[in-house]
Amino acid sequence: MKKIILLLASLSLLSMALADTANVAPAPLKIGIIGDSTVSNYKESLRTRGWGQLLPEFLQPGVVVINEAKPGRSTKTFASDLWQRVLTSKPDFILIQFGHNDSHDKGKPESTDAATDYRENLRRFVREAREAGAVPVLVTPVRRRIFGKDGKLSTELAPYVEAMKAVAAELTVPVIDLHATSGALYERLGEQGSDAFTLNQADNADRPGKGDRTHFTEAGAREIARLVATDLARVDPRLAAAVRFDPAAR
Repeated sequence: MKKIILLLASLSLLSMALADTANVAPAPLKIGIIGDSTVSNYKESLRTRGWGQLLPEFLQPGVVVINEAKPGRSTKTFASDLWQRVLTSKPDFILIQFGHNDSHDKGKPESTDAATDYRENLRRFVREAREAGAVPVLVTPVRRRIFGKDGKLSTELAPYVEAMKAVAAELTVPVIDLHATSGALYERLGEQGSDAFTLNQADNADRPGKGDRTHFTEAGAREIARLVATDLARVDPRLAAAVRFDPAAR
């Protein structure tokens, strides 16, 4: 009889524990982001926006985005304290986009070589993200909106795009080819049709084309964020569930 009573008591305690567990809300999905000026957050008083700043518009309420991307940073010069801040926040996924500043002229402190240290820096980010329990997602550098006289987009970032894809294949890392999708968007809309996406001002320090064709307005950042969200939904079921609606629908 005592054994039966003890068994029933144990079952009762187990049932209560399971009920308590069922009542605990699951932790919100966390997405960390590191990158450069095309990704980062900006003050509301500025015209500039990064796609990481607009990404939450395409995510379900409650999804936490930790965007530590900063202007001027490359895989070499991204500050260790910012990286540690992302890692210690314990994100489920970390989006990593670099390449614009890595591609600057050799001799500049942020410059890296696509074939050597750029790849090694990406490998380190991937390794440390995994050690922290996060899933790294490599994002190829978004296309600059620079059209040549032939109407075709410039290709100065191509070596860094290919290097990132090679690292992704080597380490079995999910990759979002934003360089390809943003390029396809610009080509579909044309130079005039995509004119409102970038600042186009002539007094910006980073102006490899006519005016500033690198940095986004709110409209441009929103459309690039839409492209990222579209591909996020294909990376992992958890990310698919986190996307607010079909981001490809306009």
